[in-house]
Amino acid sequence: MKTIMVRYTTKPEHADANVTLVRAVFEELRQRAPQGLRYASYRLADGVSFVHIATHAEPNPLTSLPAFQAFQAQIRERIVEPPQVTELFAVGAFGLS
Repeated sequence: MKTIMVRYTTKPEHADANVTLVRAVFEELRQRAPQGLRYASYRLADGVSFVHIATHAEPNPLTSLPAFQAFQAQIRERIVEPPQVTELFAVGAFGLS
């Protein structure tokens, strides 16, 4: 399993549309319930920054979802700069597994 964090900032006029697209991904995840995936998305207090954290098997089941593909389709138009992708290595956790 691999864990990644993706952080990006949207243009203010696209922040709410980004939320709508992310929510569609979660709706599809609820319907399909793919195995080998844990995923969370957060909107930061500034209203325009987002963090996504995913722990997934290979291949990543998230990338094959039509709603996720729609989310990614025009992301360059919605964001200020390219997303920062960071691989995470767990040290400890409580209540997340």
